Amino acid sequence: MSNAESPRYLIGIDLGTTHTAVAFTDLIQARRTQPELELFHIPQLIAPGKVEARSLLPSLRYHPAIDELAATDLLLPWQREYEPGSPVHGELARLLGAKSQGRLVSSAKSWLSHSLIDRHAPILPWDAVEDAARISPVEASAGYLSYVRDTWNHQRPLFPLENQDIVLTVPASFDETARKLTLNASNDAGLTRIHLIEEPLAACYAWLWQHRDTLKSHLANVSLLLVIDVGGGTTDLTLISVTQGDQAPELKRIAVSNHLMLGGDNIDLMMAHHAEQQLTGGVQRLSAAEFGQLTHQCRLAKEKILSADAPETLTLTLLGSGAQIIGGARSVTLDRDEVKTQILDGFLPFVALGAGIQQKRSGVTGLGLPYCSDPAITRHISAFLSLHGCSADNSDRGIPDAVLFNGGLFNSPYTTRRILDQLTQWRGVAPIELVNQDTGTAVARGAVAYGLSRRGVAIHKVGGGSARSYFLQLPAERDQENPGICLLPKGTETETEIPLESKTFSLTLGQTVSFQIFSTTEELAVTAGSLVDLNHERFLPLPPLLLAFNLETESGRTDAPVKLVSCLTEIGTMEVGCLSLDEPERRWNMAFELRGAQPVSDSRLQTASHPGLDEALALIRPTFEKKSREVDSRKIKNLRQDLENILGARDTWNIGLLRRLFDELMLGLSQRKRSAVHERLWLNLAGYCLRPGYGDPTDPSRIICLLDIYAQGIQYTKETRNWAEWWTLWRRIAGGLNQQAQERIYSSITGFINPENAKRKNLQASGAQKAFEDMVRLAGSLERIAIPQKTELGGWLAQRLEKAAEAAAAWWALGRIGNRIPLYGSCHTVVSASTGQEWLHLLLEQDWKRNRQAAFSATLIARMSGDRSRDIDQQTRALVADKLTRAKMPENWLAMVNNLQPIDLSDENRALGEMLPPGLKLVSNGSPE
Repeated sequence: MSNAESPRYLIGIDLGTTHTAVAFTDLIQARRTQPELELFHIPQLIAPGKVEARSLLPSLRYHPAIDELAATDLLLPWQREYEPGSPVHGELARLLGAKSQGRLVSSAKSWLSHSLIDRHAPILPWDAVEDAARISPVEASAGYLSYVRDTWNHQRPLFPLENQDIVLTVPASFDETARKLTLNASNDAGLTRIHLIEEPLAACYAWLWQHRDTLKSHLANVSLLLVIDVGGGTTDLTLISVTQGDQAPELKRIAVSNHLMLGGDNIDLMMAHHAEQQLTGGVQRLSAAEFGQLTHQCRLAKEKILSADAPETLTLTLLGSGAQIIGGARSVTLDRDEVKTQILDGFLPFVALGAGIQQKRSGVTGLGLPYCSDPAITRHISAFLSLHGCSADNSDRGIPDAVLFNGGLFNSPYTTRRILDQLTQWRGVAPIELVNQDTGTAVARGAVAYGLSRRGVAIHKVGGGSARSYFLQLPAERDQENPGICLLPKGTETETEIPLESKTFSLTLGQTVSFQIFSTTEELAVTAGSLVDLNHERFLPLPPLLLAFNLETESGRTDAPVKLVSCLTEIGTMEVGCLSLDEPERRWNMAFELRGAQPVSDSRLQTASHPGLDEALALIRPTFEKKSREVDSRKIKNLRQDLENILGARDTWNIGLLRRLFDELMLGLSQRKRSAVHERLWLNLAGYCLRPGYGDPTDPSRIICLLDIYAQGIQYTKETRNWAEWWTLWRRIAGGLNQQAQERIYSSITGFINPENAKRKNLQASGAQKAFEDMVRLAGSLERIAIPQKTELGGWLAQRLEKAAEAAAAWWALGRIGNRIPLYGSCHTVVSASTGQEWLHLLLEQDWKRNRQAAFSATLIARMSGDRSRDIDQQTRALVADKLTRAKMPENWLAMVNNLQPIDLSDENRALGEMLPPGLKLVSNGSPE
């Protein structure tokens, strides 16, 4: 066999937030004798021109400035010559990043799990300076894996990494999308022979390997093991039951925590905030780039302060930039005992068992990531144990009697002692501590041990299968508002197909269909096919499965009766298949849709069932049928009111009902131009029924169909009211338009908005006829256009406002495009803080008592996001807050400016332009909640 067919090595890669580690074993040796787990020492630059192999590669990437370093200083052993613009990885990246600003990519793994940003977009470094290259979280993760591949292949050219079996680790709390993105990154690096294992489980396998000959004695007094894994970006909690068998103990994973973006990065941020206070005296904030540099220095300081031999004080130096790199340096001294107390009391406080998570933000925020609002890791442990029935009285299951620590936080004796003392308080007696050798590389070594267990090599295996149960949402029924059926019960082992024998589905062919999936980590008494009510916060929605199935069948039908089968794959993701009942050999497989997931906080979608639906459709149908049908003109004008008489007030129509009405309107698309009234009515209803462009899993296909008519424009071009409805339709559905569609719309209307063109009387008159104010509102709603376009638009609006202070649409649009926290767009397309401040000075000149819209727009632009790369400076925010107070504006406006405050429903509607459909909520993409 070739090397590609028969791998020589089994390799474990711990792609961590802070460090990347690699371990391996020789499979030929493993077949002959007892296998050995070896560490792969990764060559990396540790100083300009100096390469050294180390057991850990810092998961950092530095983008050097032109001529910052000589090419010879950056050349790696496997490179013939340095390619200009190539990034620096590893230890030298860490050192350079601590001395510079806005050039270091860090926490890529945390960004990879951030569901409210486009993880394929070039957004890192988040605090990038203007001339620094930007990459996506997926590209950054692929870059670390590519670096490992290159180093491995340089040392073992006969056995390239891409031809070996690889076990890649992921947080236990990663959802299906984050796992898929991790696989995307590995594929981008040319690594396709991948298996996934969860990091806490890998840490457990490392311990099992280490004690494989003495497991029975080591676990003799253990019945429940808690694995606590706190890395740079996440906290993962895993419960493993231990049953004493005749030959050896049996281990079974019984619970994992939900995703907690809480780890060492949060401690770094806390320290950086305190250091900033000392550096500036609390009177100003550092820039995002300066704060990023300070944070990286705090990361290095934290490791020293938490060590057993830490110095009494440490000095941090914040260097200037450019010509000020020496003269602009500022220093601050950290006191070891003070910082250690802040860490222990802030992140590991003693709490009562069962203490709930604090929803009000008490943690610090920093560079755009949605960190947990409650930074107390011990409170999260308490809530996790209580959720899974652990109690001091052993009524269900007791407090864990053993604990295994993993992650960089527990390299310190102080943090491990604090957790042990906390568990001792809850239990009344100290738990047994299971200790891994070299916690920094334990996960990589455990990944190899897991890979050996899959091959049947003598190593104890941890059972438990899937960490979650998965459910498919079903149409609502009278006795159950949001029913779901279990596709895959928790504990299902990998590669086991689970059929749903009790349920037959009708699969629509030839058009897009959707499957809404929910998951839960809780233990439920369910089997495949069990029905549950999904209206509970324990069920978390996943991105919907969106597919268009082939229309061709032997019977020629456009639908097919199918049975569903589900399977947990070896790489830890779920697959669902549809088996045709008519054609037994026919099968349709489904995969998760990763791109285009819309920011909907509650996907428990409502159906179109309504007692008056058929009557409502019967009203719409003849209005937009063929021209040969006569329609009473009064009925056309009264259609909206007649629909409300049947269905109730329009603002009560839920998503399912709205989309069913829209689908009926689309059937009459070609007849919308029968008259000016027909066109105006169709545009009004279509926009209202599809607003805000997302919320239903099949909305993307509706948007695609509707976009086909944009180039056509309207038929009755002299009707200003028709133009108004045309622009309003696109404003209403803007949230469902991708960047390309939004930029297409923007480019088609800029000629009317650009004030230079207003000097041309014919264009000015044409703009008035084409409902100019509605056009401006549409422009302000396009949150996905690029920052330069937003800046350009804002500049045009500012020029117009200086001459027309009563232009309410322009004030509204300026607030929308300058909003610090987008309503539906990604936070990486927010205009710069300096641009926002320029617009604020114009707004501050207005009389807010007379111009309330100007006050609200100023609130949106001055709103605190918690991300200093977006937030305006404190002085300008103070001016806005003072003026809001003097103008007696609503208290919640003032709260949004002064604090990290979610927008309330009435202000959300004001910013959006109208109410959202019932049950649909916006998720603030930039809010670090």
